[in-house]
Amino acid sequence: MKVSAIILARGGSKGIPNKNLINICGKPLLSWTIENCLNADLVNDIWVSSDSEEILDLSKRSGANTILRPANISGDTSSSESGWIHAVNYIEEKTGKVDCIIAPQATSPLRTALDINLGIKSFFDGGYDSLFSCSIAEDLFLWEKDKQGDLFSINYNFKSRQRRQDLSEQFIENGSFYIFTPETLENFNNRFGNNIGTFIMESWKMYEIDTPNDLRICETLMKEFLLP
Repeated sequence: MKVSAIILARGGSKGIPNKNLINICGKPLLSWTIENCLNADLVNDIWVSSDSEEILDLSKRSGANTILRPANISGDTSSSESGWIHAVNYIEEKTGKVDCIIAPQATSPLRTALDINLGIKSFFDGGYDSLFSCSIAEDLFLWEKDKQGDLFSINYNFKSRQRRQDLSEQFIENGSFYIFTPETLENFNNRFGNNIGTFIMESWKMYEIDTPNDLRICETLMKEFLLP
């Protein structure tokens, strides 16, 4: 079975300029995700799709194959699905049929190669057509406001509050990676199909980098949990 890693890494970023290239713990942010995939035995090849020549140059130096993404699917409103579909078509034209895609998020550096390997193993063992990495939602009680501005609880009944241990297990989609088949992506135009699995990660791995404060948090967690 051929497993291809596809990493989407646009050049533009509003929260942090050149976010994918910013230094975190001594390396460009994108390099951490490429390194995770290189060290994952179950990943056969690694591709970075970007509209930025600077990102593509870094990706080549880091050991990944590269795909120049067209401008019309590289904007702020472009979906990840459009980038993945373009990448799959490119890869299959160059190297043949892809059986499974793992799509790690470059802005989620708090993972290991073992997470990727175990996620892929879970995908195949479960016979899923799609899977997402997640964390368990512990003591997470969500509220929303209705159109009138009144608050109401979403995931529990505040009028009949249950004990934490009596609540059903809930999962936070942490965005670290998604796994799906090319057929799922093509048939549903979506990363999710009809048979969805989960891969549970430690709660501290859910953080991703969108703002300067996120960068500080992730650097701290990397130094505490991942770096020697």
